[in-house]
Parts: sequence; structure tokens; C-alpha cells
Amino acid sequence: MGGQAGVAEAKRDKPWIIRTYAGHSTAAESNKLYRGNLAKGQTGLSVAFDLPTQTGYDPDHELARGEVGKVGVSIAHLGDMRALFQDIPLVQMNTSMTINATAPWLLSLYLAVAEEQGAPLAALQGTTQNDIIKEYLSRGTYVFPPAPSLRLTKDVILFTTKEVPKWNPMNVCSYHLQEAGATPVQELSYALAIAIAVLDTVRDDPNFDEESFADVFGRISFFVNAGLRFVTEICKMRAFSELWDEIAQERYGIADPKKRIFRYGVQVNSLGLTEQQPENNVHRILIEMLAVTLSKRARARAVQLPAWNEALGLPRPWDQQWSMRMQQILAFETDLLEYDDIFDGSKVIDAKVEALKAETRAELERIGGIGGAVAAVETGALKRALVESNAKRISAIEAGDQIVVGVNKWQNGEPSPLTAGEGAIFTVSETVEMEAEARIRDWRAKRDGAAVETALADLEAAARSGANIMPVSIAAAKAGVTTGEWGARLREVFGEYRAPTGVTLETVSSGAAEEARLLIADLGERLGETPKLVVGKPGLDGHSNGAEQIALRARDVGFDVTYDGIRQTPAEIVAKAKETGAHVVGLSILSGSHVPLVRDVKARLREAGLDHVPVVVGGIISQEDELVLKNMGVTAVYTPKDYVLDKIMIGLAKVVERALDTSEAHRRDGTAKQNAGTAQVY
Repeated sequence: MGGQAGVAEAKRDKPWIIRTYAGHSTAAESNKLYRGNLAKGQTGLSVAFDLPTQTGYDPDHELARGEVGKVGVSIAHLGDMRALFQDIPLVQMNTSMTINATAPWLLSLYLAVAEEQGAPLAALQGTTQNDIIKEYLSRGTYVFPPAPSLRLTKDVILFTTKEVPKWNPMNVCSYHLQEAGATPVQELSYALAIAIAVLDTVRDDPNFDEESFADVFGRISFFVNAGLRFVTEICKMRAFSELWDEIAQERYGIADPKKRIFRYGVQVNSLGLTEQQPENNVHRILIEMLAVTLSKRARARAVQLPAWNEALGLPRPWDQQWSMRMQQILAFETDLLEYDDIFDGSKVIDAKVEALKAETRAELERIGGIGGAVAAVETGALKRALVESNAKRISAIEAGDQIVVGVNKWQNGEPSPLTAGEGAIFTVSETVEMEAEARIRDWRAKRDGAAVETALADLEAAARSGANIMPVSIAAAKAGVTTGEWGARLREVFGEYRAPTGVTLETVSSGAAEEARLLIADLGERLGETPKLVVGKPGLDGHSNGAEQIALRARDVGFDVTYDGIRQTPAEIVAKAKETGAHVVGLSILSGSHVPLVRDVKARLREAGLDHVPVVVGGIISQEDELVLKNMGVTAVYTPKDYVLDKIMIGLAKVVERALDTSEAHRRDGTAKQNAGTAQVY
């Protein structure tokens, strides 16, 4: 009885918000998924948008081909947003939206739907990621140049601080920095530098009310990553919290302790999830979750976990449920929430936290010397540093210095029953794109065209004058303007941006295997020139980490490499192959759009008379799709299990070698036939 009474008397902290990052195909299908997850105990929504939505294109745009509904839900207009939240009362919901370049637009659509539901804007709670600076560094869903993009971020912050005060207008996102290879110090310093750049931009606005700055500061939140270096990750989060408080007081003079609290959400590391022995990912996810929940002083406000099979493709609802149950068991079955911070007083933790803080302060000073985060982005300094860190990480895994169970150690194991039988991933139907195109044509036909033109004219006027973009965007949403029209009109005003690729490093040397270098050198002698590789990123997929590492290593072993960055059309890739005289074309596609995009590239190569140039493809590609690609004529397919870059380099060299052998055989055969014909004449 006494034990039971003790349990009853224990005061428990409120659990963090439990989320799953979800969205696919259509708004209606995603709505079913959301309502199902909420019924299973999820306490907040985290919306994944597809790449056309994230980059400001409608589903029927050329660049949207193959991308609609693949990595998230397609939201092209107010009708889609209505369908996405059908029967979900937004006034009761805490909604996180992973959206950056088009954040003002998607928030405008959300607010318009909330008003239709009768929800007071002042009561709405949620977050727009709205961290455009890290998009230039890691994820690639930028649209406009840094300066106007930062202005749009500022507009959202100023509008929500006044009109939607419970909303987090920006989630400084270090998550994708770690995915791009950032060390803990880089993750800390780059994220804090981004926050400083944004806050300084807000404070310098001539119309800004200085008295509201503490409110602005207090609504900035963070979205972080937690990897498998368990102790380091706990210390990183404690360092984040203490450095944020330091910046609040010393740089900005924030006196109210409540406004200085470091508030963050987290998705644990997807970079470390493996295609090999994927069941091991369950353990990885659990350990990573502990790093952001065990320390009370640095505990996440919201947690979303990847699924065990995300290295294979899109997770199914059951897979997401399994990850959600991890959170629920920790929050509700254990006694974690009954205690103060269990790490307080630890000499090990305190020493590591102080070391991280010292290194981060030094890195922040270096970034400040460059001119701040925006200048460091524009010069490519931060991007190059991330690429170099990622190259070192990959080299350590290749060398076995960094152990990944089931990948470079203990590879032998029983076949996973989780991947047996029915497919272990969710597949988006190829009809989704056609249906989306039909729906948006119908939407355009039924709306008031004059109202749309007026709304777009007002949007352009606000963009040119410097007025806040939010009120006119909300009006445009209500008038029926589409995502692509909003994006296109602002592209006319601000222009479009192509970020540095980060592969111009002269300092990176991978220590590549001598075998690859010898093969490339031998090929060069046979060809009479350096073998040429074109690395292409077709479609809207901005995850360029893999393409950059391939380009770096290929250059290191002796290839003449051309890599022009993300968001290339198939036509541009083929034109580059023709211009450079490519001996092999490598395509990197991680968005699930590999089949239609590769089909397009292969067709254009044939039209250009380049059908003899071999094509290899890398990405998250199922075994079924690998067969489809090879039936199209793709020579080799590389997936996350192919982690040894030197083996890929040897494979690329042999691809060129086989193509050369085939060409020489055809030439000999043609000569023999010609000689035979000549002999018959005489």
C-alpha cells in the first residue's frame, strides 16, 4: 500500500508533444493518416510537404514532374489546405510545418483555413520552420536569394508576434546540418549564428517596435538532431540551452528568464539509419530519443521519430505507430518525468558541456569575422566546411574507425522477417501526379480570375515596396491563388538563387584506394583524355550530400567531374553531358522520383545521339525499382548500403571500361564488315 501511495503522490512533469513527421500524395489521404495517428495517441501534427510545394511550383509545372506527393503532401491552394485539416479543429491542435522558402504562403493558407473554422488567430499554436539559411547549407529547398529570403522570414516573425502570439514563427533547424555532416560544434555554432542573423534583421527593421523584442526572442524555437553519440548529444543540448541564455542576456539584454528559455523540437538522426539489417534502426532510434529526453534542463518540447525502414523508403502507418509507441512507453510507463535533472552535478557532463561551449563561442566569433551567417553562406565558407566534415565522417566509416553495426562490422546475420513478404515500405501511386494536375486545372477554372489578378498585383506591390508580405499573402490565399502563382510572382521580384555546391574544395583528400586511381589512369591512356563524369541532380530533390561526396571522391581518384548543383532539368543534364563529352552520367535522386526522371534523361540522351553514354543512379531505391531502372538501360544502381565510396569509384571506372570495350568491338565489327564488302566488289 505504501509503495502504491508513493507512486500516486509522485509529481510528474507534463510529457513532451508526441509527433510523427507525416504527409504524402494528396491532402485527403494525409488527412486520414493524421486523424489515425491522433486517435493512436499522437498529441501534435508535423506536416511534411512535397518538393513542388516547398519550392513554390504547382503540380503541373515542368519541374514538378515525378515529384508530386512523393516526400510529402501536395498543397497547391486553399482547397488542398482545407482538405488536409478536414475534421481537425486547428484551435485545439499544435501543428508543426516543415516549410521554409514558401513558409509565408503555407502559413497564410493555414491561417485562412483556421479563420474558416472560426478559430481566433491569437489562440493558434504551432511552428513554421522558416529557417531559410540552413536550406542554402544542407537541404536545398531555397527559392530566392538570401537577402529577400531573410526579409520574408522577418515578415512572418513580425506578423505572428503581433497577430498569432502563441505561434513559433521560426524553428532554427540544426537537424539538417547534422544530416549534412556537421560536427556538434558546427551544429551549435551554425544554428546560433543563423538565429543571431535573423534576430538582428528583425531588430534593424525601421518599423520594428523595440519594446516587443523580448516577445520576438521568446518565440524563436529550434529543431535539432540527436545522433548516436549519446553522452555528446546530451551535453550538446545542455550547451545549446546555456549558450542561448547567454546570447539573450549579453547580446540582446533580455531580462525575463521565461523569454530566454531554449525551446526545441527534435527528430532523431535519419543519417545513421541503415539499409543493411534495418531492424537495428529500432535500437538506434530509441537510444537517440533518450539523448533529448533524459536531461530535464535540456529536454525537447516536442519529439518526432523516424521509422525503422526510412533507409528503404516511405514508412507505412504501422511503422510510424511503432516509433510513436517508443515515446509513449518512455513518457507514460517509466518514472522519468517524476525527477529533476538526473545529470546535474555530473563532472563528466559539466566538463563536456563547458568544452562544447568554448569551442562554439570560438566558431561563432569566426563566423562573425566573415560577416555573419548570411555572408558565410554567400561566400560558401560554411557549405565547404560541412562538405569537408561529411567527407571525414564517410572516410572514418570506410576505414572502420567509426563502427556501424551490420554495415562495416558484424555484417553477417539472419534475414530480417520485417522485410519479408509484403513490401516493407509505402509506395505513392504514379496516378497521384495526374490527379493533382487535373484538380489544379479544375481549381483555376472555377475561381474568380479578376480577384486572383488583383491579389497577385497586391502581392507584387508589397514585395517591391518592402511592406509585410503576410497580409497580402493571406488575401491571396482566400482569393484562390495557387502555390506556383505565389512563387512565380515573387520570383519576378526577387529573382532565383543557385547556391555554391561546396565541391570546389582543394583541401579535401579522401585517401582513395590506389586501385581506383590506377583504373582511371589506365582508362585515360585508352581514351586519350581524362575520363569525364557528369553528376546530375534532376528534379527538385535538394539533398545534395551524396552527390557532393561522389563528386569529391571521383575528382580525387582522377575523373574530370562536372557537378552543377541541385534542381537540374533532364534537358540541362543531357546538354551538359554533350557539352563535356561525358563518358558516364551519374544521377542522384533521393525523393522517390527516380523512375520518371531517369526515363526522361534516358529518352533525351537517345534524342541527342548519346545513347552510348552509360547512366548510373544513386538514391533510396527499392529492389523492385532497381529492376525497373536496369530494364530502362541503367548500368548500375547504388543505394545507402553502398557506403564504401572507393568501391563505387571502381564500379564507375569499370562502367566506362565496359562502354569503351563495347565501342571498340563495334568499331572492329564495322571495319570487318566494310572490308568483307570491299573484297566482294573486287
